[in-house]
Amino acid sequence: MTAPVPSALPPNSVLGIVGGGQLGRMSAMAAARLGFRAHILTNEPDGPAAQVAHGITLGAYDDPDALRRFASAVDVVTFEFENVSADGLELLSGLRTVRPSGRILRVSQDRLAEKRFLDDAGVPVAPWHAVESRQDLDDAAQALGLPFILKTTRLGYDGKGQRRVHTAGDLAGAFDALAPHPLVAEKMIDFACEVSVMVARGIDGTTVTFDVTENRHRNGILDLSLAPARIPPDVAAQARDVAVRVAMALDLVGLLGVEMFIDRDGGILVNEIAPRPHNSGHWTMDACPVDQFAMHVRAITGLPLPPAIRHSDAVMKNLVGPDDMAQWPSIVATPGLLPHHYGKAEARPGRKMGHVNVLFPHGGLPGEFGVEAALGPLARQ
Repeated sequence: MTAPVPSALPPNSVLGIVGGGQLGRMSAMAAARLGFRAHILTNEPDGPAAQVAHGITLGAYDDPDALRRFASAVDVVTFEFENVSADGLELLSGLRTVRPSGRILRVSQDRLAEKRFLDDAGVPVAPWHAVESRQDLDDAAQALGLPFILKTTRLGYDGKGQRRVHTAGDLAGAFDALAPHPLVAEKMIDFACEVSVMVARGIDGTTVTFDVTENRHRNGILDLSLAPARIPPDVAAQARDVAVRVAMALDLVGLLGVEMFIDRDGGILVNEIAPRPHNSGHWTMDACPVDQFAMHVRAITGLPLPPAIRHSDAVMKNLVGPDDMAQWPSIVATPGLLPHHYGKAEARPGRKMGHVNVLFPHGGLPGEFGVEAALGPLARQ
């Protein structure tokens, strides 16, 4: 006899979000549209999520007292980025349902655990080598060949926490610069493009995937996302299948971003996973009837998951640092640019301040010149 599927949370239930950044902000806004209230655990009283939430608990992500106060105010818990306390989520899981689970967070926030999980799940990844000692690094260089990428296992994002090792003379410097150890060494892939797939899985096991997205980075930070990715249909179908396989292996309830490389032969290699809404899924906010944030809220509250369809092709452009934000007056004045501001007070270099979406007719994503023209003041010269 199968176990009964938990029922959906009723309207006005409170969604607890651990983390106060822009993903929490957009999740809270999606929750409000679906009749839920959002309560944020954050150490920023005026951060992006706190500005739009029904309530906040101020405190550290590993403070037991703050966690208990937070749990007493919410009905279900989720998180908006990986760099929160897994131990804190474990404490919360004894008080409230946590979706995705803390176990999934532990996998995603440690690159070695992530690589081992993907290997065990039979998901293709680039060749890699665990590096706990200086000898391990020499062994990695021998096994992977030069050049390769050396990464921290934790707290790396937007290009941080990694070094390219081009020659044997780079080994010692890279090992000393990236701390604490262990590290992970990854073979550099001659890829044709980078893509991602956002997959949602509900409490009843229903799984839906958004269209494969092509991603382009600048200075280690996502710059542009194009939807749909300009890859052959069979490769796109394989990418979506891989994302579903990862979600199933994790026993995910919620939303998962799966970043992948497509090699020159059309082969797929998974790079990283993120069990939350993802920067490369922001195009869905304007191009889909149900965007990634609404799908995430639906999944973790037990609501049905509709098909993850798009009504338009789209380009998403990140707004990063003071240079991009200097264009804000022109952005909001340009027809066709759909701006999203994150409410951050200070535009520091390398800091994501917002994004802009541009829509095109379904099947009408233009070429390079058309994309540049559509971005107007944000076009790269």
